[in-house]
Amino acid sequence: MKKRLLSALTRQRLSLFVLSTAVFGHASAQHDPVQPFRGKIGKTIEETEQWWQEQPKAPKGAPNVVWILLDDVGFGATSAFGGLIDTPNFEKLAKGGLRYTNFHTTGICSPTRASLLTGRNPHAVAMGHHAELGIGAPGYNGNIPFEAGTVAEIFKENGYNTFALGKWHGNQPRDLTIAGPYNRYPTGRGFEHFYGFLGGATDQWHPQLVEETTPIDIEPNTKHLNRLLSDKAISYIANQKSADPEKPFFLYLATGAAHAPHHVAREWSDKYKGKFDGGWDEYREKVFQRQLAGGLAPKGTQLPPRQTGIKPWNSLSADEKKIYARFMEVYAGFLSYTDYEVGRVVDYLQQIGQLDNTAIFLVVGDNGGSKEGTYTGTAGTAEKSSGDDVKFLLSQYDKLGTEYSYPNYPLGWSQATNTPFRYWKSDVNAEGASHTTLIVHYPKGITDKGGLRTQYAHVTDILPTTIELTGVKVPAEINGYKQWPFHGTSLVYSLNDAQAAARHTQQYYELHGGRAIYKDGWKASVYHPRNTFGEETTDINFIADFKRDKWELYNINEDWNEINDLAAEHPEKLEVLKKLFDEEAEKYNVYPLKNFRAGLTPPPIRPKTVIYEGTTIKTRVYIGKGPIDITAEVETGKNAEGVIFANGGLLGGSSLYIKQNQLHYLLNDGVKQVLLKSSKALKEGRNIIRLQFSADKKVTLLANGEQVAEQADINATKYLASASSDGFSVGKDLNSPVTRDYPGTFAFTGAVRQLVIEQREQNQGKVGLLKKGN
Repeated sequence: MKKRLLSALTRQRLSLFVLSTAVFGHASAQHDPVQPFRGKIGKTIEETEQWWQEQPKAPKGAPNVVWILLDDVGFGATSAFGGLIDTPNFEKLAKGGLRYTNFHTTGICSPTRASLLTGRNPHAVAMGHHAELGIGAPGYNGNIPFEAGTVAEIFKENGYNTFALGKWHGNQPRDLTIAGPYNRYPTGRGFEHFYGFLGGATDQWHPQLVEETTPIDIEPNTKHLNRLLSDKAISYIANQKSADPEKPFFLYLATGAAHAPHHVAREWSDKYKGKFDGGWDEYREKVFQRQLAGGLAPKGTQLPPRQTGIKPWNSLSADEKKIYARFMEVYAGFLSYTDYEVGRVVDYLQQIGQLDNTAIFLVVGDNGGSKEGTYTGTAGTAEKSSGDDVKFLLSQYDKLGTEYSYPNYPLGWSQATNTPFRYWKSDVNAEGASHTTLIVHYPKGITDKGGLRTQYAHVTDILPTTIELTGVKVPAEINGYKQWPFHGTSLVYSLNDAQAAARHTQQYYELHGGRAIYKDGWKASVYHPRNTFGEETTDINFIADFKRDKWELYNINEDWNEINDLAAEHPEKLEVLKKLFDEEAEKYNVYPLKNFRAGLTPPPIRPKTVIYEGTTIKTRVYIGKGPIDITAEVETGKNAEGVIFANGGLLGGSSLYIKQNQLHYLLNDGVKQVLLKSSKALKEGRNIIRLQFSADKKVTLLANGEQVAEQADINATKYLASASSDGFSVGKDLNSPVTRDYPGTFAFTGAVRQLVIEQREQNQGKVGLLKKGN
């Protein structure tokens, strides 16, 4: 298997090298890193003919470019595509531009982003799944090859300024530390400025932000992440146009919305109070009729049945209806607010006279509606994180959308916002995962304003389209790496010709074993079961056996949303498409197929982690499960106070701090708090504070070797596990605070010399420190 993978990769690289020479040609002089001196050097300045090296310059009249990418938004969510969630700014862009109703992504976050940024298929650029779910195979290792230059690398070489804001989600977890490597951060892949978050999601009220390559502390934060991003985008544009009005810019705005957590101010969620009381069945019927009436779905399209496991709305209890409707109100408010902030950026372009000369591509969803909310929805606390019971969810009713929640809606709403399609995010066998929406707005280049486009299109098409629209040249080499050809097809042919025949006629899809192949209106697909989210089986042997997967066949030209399986009627057609999928899979590094989370190994548990004085950002620490010791060496002055360390936040975590001369250790699971407190003040000078978590769920607090507090029957795992994602903050409580018992970040007035975390193991009734090699 290993030899086959290496051989396939070698063949692909060789073929791509040959193709790149044919497609790209040689770099023009403006892309040369150093140009030969063209003047004349004399012995004096009077005898010298001066010459200045030319800077890369964009083609004359080249427009600004804005790419906007939303997260977890289904086809039938926004009012711009028949949905019941008000998005007036998206509608305005659609009325002044075009709506592509047959647009597709890869079905999930990281692969869609990698394909968008590079114009190549996700597995071909090593992003067959999220980078954090990678395996040691070419299609899945999570590092986009430098031979696949990004849009920013291309446009910067062509005299554009390049900015990225918001969600990145393109790095392996091991690379997301202050140690880098930074050549895989946004600023290492062509973006001159970056302001956003590197992971797959972040708290919208307390985001973990990075500016350029440095984590930044914005607390106490008073703005929603949407506002922070739109403010920064406007700032980038204002500064750039003030410095050089003629120079175009490329701006990539990838919102955290509408991915969980669904955070939004009550003024937005309350706009929808009572509007979803009719439930997801009513929502689907209303939206479907709007889509048919507006030509957003082809005539003859039928509404598919509810997905397995989703209950009829009328069969739910009053309590279920109440809390499930509230989940949707919060999501709708979140999406409407996102529309508002995107509108602010567009309005600013209008205000400074740049809108007509700006090509805007708005991808309303990197995939369909989310499935992570399970059948009940989740509030996101450490106390209850999945499969939340209705009674508990009702107790969180007023918290949904606030900083005291991390909500995601139930699956019933996921299918509803995906109307008229089946399935949802990540189930890439079906259109519900990949069939999202695209709006293109470019006043100078579009004459058919308000038009619909039904040509089959894919996320890989956006970069080639943008290149053709702007007239930029693609370098044969970027930073010394010969460039691979694009896999997408420019959509410029369709901008002013609604009847033009589609040019992107073939596309494969694959995610954690589910796969599909589209060819000239026909689609073969197979659902691969997983043992997550309450699905139909937990039989690992069944899940691991790809040979048991049953292929289906659909005529998309006549059956847009895959209701009638034609596999039995057209077995020959199915076999042709299955063979085609295999060819594409070999070509683009799709193999080996893997199950969800298959092949993953947890981060190594370091027996001893030392966090030193001077650490000013959150440090990622994998604690795992089992007993540990956490020791802090601190220097305290008279009346010292503040946070010594904190990990996690309001929804689950712990904090060691001094308040009113007393040592506190607080654990919070998002619902209730446990507090260990010492009545004895620390001495001035050097103090050693130790927390011991035993195997029998007991926590002991010691100060200078003396036990000062103890609490039994504490499940430490839920308080500590968040350290691997949220990280430890030392000397203050960064981002979401663990508690409101203290103000803001509550910076420590003393000094934390070092923090030592020692993982222990239980062995024959005795607990000892883990040794290297264990």
